[in-house]
Amino acid sequence: MSILNQTGAVIAMNVRSIPQRLWMSAATVVAVALVVAVLLGFLALGRGFSQTLSGSGSTDVAIVLRDGSGSELNSVITKAQGDLLDEAPGVARGPDGRARISKELYVIVDGVKKSSGTKANMPLRGIGSEGLAVRKQVRLREGRMFTPGSNEIVVGAGLLREFSGFEMGKTIRFGTSTWRVVGVFEAPGTVFESELWADAAVVQSLFDRGSSFQTARVVLTSPEALKTFADYVKNDPRLQLRAQSEQAYYRQQAERSGFIIRFIGWPLGIMMSIGALAGALNTMYSSVSTRAAEIATLRILGFSGFSAFMGTMAEALALSAIGALLGCAIVGIGFNGMSASTLGAGFTQVAFRLQLGPEIVVQAVILALIIGFVGGFFPGWRAARQKPLLALSS
Repeated sequence: MSILNQTGAVIAMNVRSIPQRLWMSAATVVAVALVVAVLLGFLALGRGFSQTLSGSGSTDVAIVLRDGSGSELNSVITKAQGDLLDEAPGVARGPDGRARISKELYVIVDGVKKSSGTKANMPLRGIGSEGLAVRKQVRLREGRMFTPGSNEIVVGAGLLREFSGFEMGKTIRFGTSTWRVVGVFEAPGTVFESELWADAAVVQSLFDRGSSFQTARVVLTSPEALKTFADYVKNDPRLQLRAQSEQAYYRQQAERSGFIIRFIGWPLGIMMSIGALAGALNTMYSSVSTRAAEIATLRILGFSGFSAFMGTMAEALALSAIGALLGCAIVGIGFNGMSASTLGAGFTQVAFRLQLGPEIVVQAVILALIIGFVGGFFPGWRAARQKPLLALSS
C-alpha cells in the first residue's frame, strides 16, 4: 500500500475514533472557539471603528486646524484667521457669492450610556449655516434643524442608540444651560452620527469661547484644488494653520485609534491560545495513548511512522477547524453589526457597528490552525516513533 493510501486510511480511523474521546475533544473545540471568538470580536471592533472614521471624510472638503494640533479638541482658529480663509483660493462659493466654509467649535459634554448607566464623554459641535451643507452624507431623519441663536440641538442617530435622554423633545442640561432636542440626523457609517450639533454662536457664548473657533471645514471647487488651498494656508504667515482633506484627516484618526484596539485584541488572543494549545496537546497525547495498540498493529502490518504522524496531525487540525468555525459562527450570528461605542481621538465616545470582514476571519482561522498544528505535532511525533512490539505487550 502506498504512503498516500496508508495516510488516508489512518486519518479516516483517527477521525472516526473522535467520539471515543468526545468530552476531551469537545473541550479542545470549545477552547479554540473561544480564542477565535475573542480575537474576532476585537478585530471586528477595530474594523468597524476604523471604517466609521475613515468613511467620514470627503476628498473635496478640507479641514483646517491650528498648525501642530493633532485633533480638533486642541486646535484654535481666531476670527481674524477665519476671515482670511474666506478669501483663500480654491474655496467653493454659493449662489450668493459667499465662501462655503463652516467654522466650528468642538466641546466635550457628559451623557449617560444606556448599556451601563455610567457617564461618558460626548462631542457637542457648534456649527453655522454651512455646517449641514459641507456634510453630504447627513440627512435629517426626524424633526428639524436648530434655530440659530437658540438653545436647541440635533442629535446623531448613533449617539441616540448609545446614550439615554436624547429623544425628540427632551430637555438636557449641560453645565448651567438647558437645551431642547429638536431633530435627529443620520450619517450612516460616519463619525458624525456620534455628535450633538448646536448653533456655533450659542456654544461660543455658553462655553466662554469668545469669537474663536477650533476648526474650519472648507468646500473646495474640486479635489484637485486642495493643494492650492493647503499651500495658501501653509505659506501665509498670518494664519499659522494647516489644511488637509477631510478624508485624510479621518484616515489618520482611524489608524491611531484602530491600532490601539488591535494592540489589545491580538495579545489577548495569543494568551488565550496558549490555554487552548495546552488543551489540544492533552487531547492528542490522550488520543495517542489510547490508540497505542492500534498504532502498533498498523506498524506491524507495514504502515509507516509518517502515516501515524499525519493521522494525529489531521485529527488535531480537524478539531481546531471545527473550533474555528464555531467561533466564527458565534461572532457572525451574535455580534456582527452590533452597535457599540468607544473612545475616539478626541476622548469622546464614537458610536459604530462591529464589522466582520474576510481578512480578519482569515487571521482568526489561521491562529486556530496554528493551535491545531502545534497541538498535533508533538503527539504525532510520539505516535510516529512508537515501538510496535512494546506497545502490543503493554
